[in-house]
Amino acid sequence: MKYSLTLLIVAILTSTSFLVQATSTLTSPYAGEEARVIKSLSAKDIDDLLNGRGWGLAKPAELNGVPGPAHLLEMKTEIGLSAEQVSAIEVIWSEMNQNARRLGEHYVALERELNEQFATGQITSDTLKTLLLKIATVQTELRYTHLFAHLQANPVLKPAQVALYNRLRGYSSDDPCLNIPEGHDPNMWKKHNNCE
Repeated sequence: MKYSLTLLIVAILTSTSFLVQATSTLTSPYAGEEARVIKSLSAKDIDDLLNGRGWGLAKPAELNGVPGPAHLLEMKTEIGLSAEQVSAIEVIWSEMNQNARRLGEHYVALERELNEQFATGQITSDTLKTLLLKIATVQTELRYTHLFAHLQANPVLKPAQVALYNRLRGYSSDDPCLNIPEGHDPNMWKKHNNCE
């Protein structure tokens, strides 16, 4: 009797564990997103796009040490920007933000249209292709707008300001083999710091 009860308990625990595991592997990582107004965009995504924020589109510049105008203006005191630099960066930011807002609105509208086509069941292969091409074109222009602003802002800065920006943003390493100070011979610096 005791043996049968033990087997029954083991069987119940095993089957319950299996069901929980099966359910968790079947649950989509998108669960909960079906309640979104535009399924492909979170509320934060929409807010970022409508307000001209970067939405991560300028990472190739940002993470390769090319500062962006919005963050430069936020950090102008810490980086020691002159009044002339601030003025030049404000012009770059203003133009970028104006274009990004316009393109962001267009992008959100196209994503909304794509969502509605699927929601109503009216989408066709041709409509899908047309909408996706429009979305890709707007996203390309939006990304260009953000990356181009980084390109425009960089020459306004001194190398030391760029280095400080990257350090303050958390992008630089303290490794002396990766950070050769300005004015030092790279080969000698690496040799003296046992980098080879």
